[in-house]
Amino acid sequence: MSLWRKTSLTNIVVWFLDLGLLAFLIFDFGFENFKDFRQYKLIVLPSLLFALIAFNFYKYNRFRKDPDVNKSSRINLFILLLLIVLEVIMILANYETSVVETFFNARYVIEYGLLFYFFIRLTFLLRKVYSIYFNPAILFVGSFAIIALAGTFLLMLPSATTAGISFTDALFTATSATAVTGLIVVDTAKDFTPFGQTVIMILFQIGGLGMLTFTSFFAYFFKSGASFKESLYMKDILGHDKLNSVMKTVMQIVVFSLILEGIGAFFIYHSLAHIDSFKSRGFFAIFHAISAYCNAGFSLASNGLYDNGLRFNYYMQWIIMGLIVFGGLGYHIAYNVIQYFKKLAINIFRKDDRVFISRVINLNTKIVLYTTIILIAAGTIFFLFSEQQTNLLQHKTAFGKFTTAMFSSVTSRTAGFNTVDMTDFTIPGILFMIFLMWIGASPASTGGGIKTTTFALATLNIFAIARDKKYIEIGTRRIAVEAVHRAFAIISISLASIGTGILLLLIFNPEFSLIQIAFEVFSAFSTVGLSMGITSQLSEYSKYVIIFLMFFGRIGLLNLMIGLLKSVGKTDYVYPEENILIN
Repeated sequence: MSLWRKTSLTNIVVWFLDLGLLAFLIFDFGFENFKDFRQYKLIVLPSLLFALIAFNFYKYNRFRKDPDVNKSSRINLFILLLLIVLEVIMILANYETSVVETFFNARYVIEYGLLFYFFIRLTFLLRKVYSIYFNPAILFVGSFAIIALAGTFLLMLPSATTAGISFTDALFTATSATAVTGLIVVDTAKDFTPFGQTVIMILFQIGGLGMLTFTSFFAYFFKSGASFKESLYMKDILGHDKLNSVMKTVMQIVVFSLILEGIGAFFIYHSLAHIDSFKSRGFFAIFHAISAYCNAGFSLASNGLYDNGLRFNYYMQWIIMGLIVFGGLGYHIAYNVIQYFKKLAINIFRKDDRVFISRVINLNTKIVLYTTIILIAAGTIFFLFSEQQTNLLQHKTAFGKFTTAMFSSVTSRTAGFNTVDMTDFTIPGILFMIFLMWIGASPASTGGGIKTTTFALATLNIFAIARDKKYIEIGTRRIAVEAVHRAFAIISISLASIGTGILLLLIFNPEFSLIQIAFEVFSAFSTVGLSMGITSQLSEYSKYVIIFLMFFGRIGLLNLMIGLLKSVGKTDYVYPEENILIN
């Protein structure tokens, strides 16, 4: 038997053991109250674990000449042996009446560790797919679809909910989490167990940053290198200019995001110091920090941040706003600004060695920052005036009114948290919120919508045409024609999708008003998550319409069309130009 066949056979055995152990873990987490499972677990779990270690050890020794096999086996062995060592330490530290009892009480140490191991294995499996199929757009879309379907299966497990859930509702929730939308048909706080809530949190964490981003991160982190194709994938997805540093950027994105989420969780935890209504402040803080940064809008309070214990917690609301804005700007903008301040500090403290910084902030960053600031300010001012006669701003202090108005402005742009009842808004307030939802966050961020740059370019193009200019000019720079074409394509696709969604929901749910349905559809397509309270009352058909809107809104229909229709070979000829009469 050849070395290649032996390697393949060993890999097959290892993958089967992986699948067996994964199925066992899913059964253990999903059917926690299954009778007589305990005695089988004591035999099956150690047997599968040690068999997996044995085969990985065999691969490591038998195929040392193959660098890829050797490296993956070494990583697998390191993680599995580390988990066993940690489990032994936990048993010794928490020894009770017997080793068996202590093992069952400390079981989550090894089981959560194995889930991390399987996630690593999944990333390496996806990397193999990279080498077989070369289409970044389709892989990007496919990764979101797989995550949503896997989440649906996990949410349907008995231990994930308190009273069961239908397939449609599970798919709706999983898609909403993966698409970082936040629309819910069941109560996240009451209808899901801590296990189900953890699944939802993992879904919007992966959905916010992207499965391919995580895959590339672990490939870079474990020093297994990145293929040329993989770098091309991430270059297209992230919109990165330089191919040689794209994988380093991927790692920086993940680390930057986790650090910000950690800081946010710390401050949220501190803001809940005098609130005893939530059972686990730690999990509550982590859940909301990730949800805010990923612009997901999911909350462990049944009424969201409109909950009695959170409605006037302005400290927490400012933390949430900060996370929303950072997540909505994206890593590239934050990194560009950090570079500017770093070089500015050098100029201040080292006057003899000044750095030229006039071009550090690039044009994309300027457009994003200016548009974001204008939209937030405009929304805050508009809500302060339009809602002064309603109960929305009936807070005791001017600071409370300003915070509520600003939070409504910030959260409308794809975040989905609410500190007020959406049905209390006036019609002008609702229409302006729809406008903010449609624009959304910035490119390469965790938010949705048509994006701030798209809206900015469309607006600037109007003035350019009015001035009879062929190109959009900002300062000493000219905007590429391709960017303007893409902006108007995105706007056209978004309006067509939203219009279709509104028509379908009016057919399937005629009992709701046009403004309620329009608000729901704009919220779904822009992955916002705000609702006027009709989501749980939608018909089965309407729920599937919203599911598709959330999914296509997150991945971008233009990306899917490019992946399906883009021609591999470019033509060198040019057809004669002919003008078309417009207006």
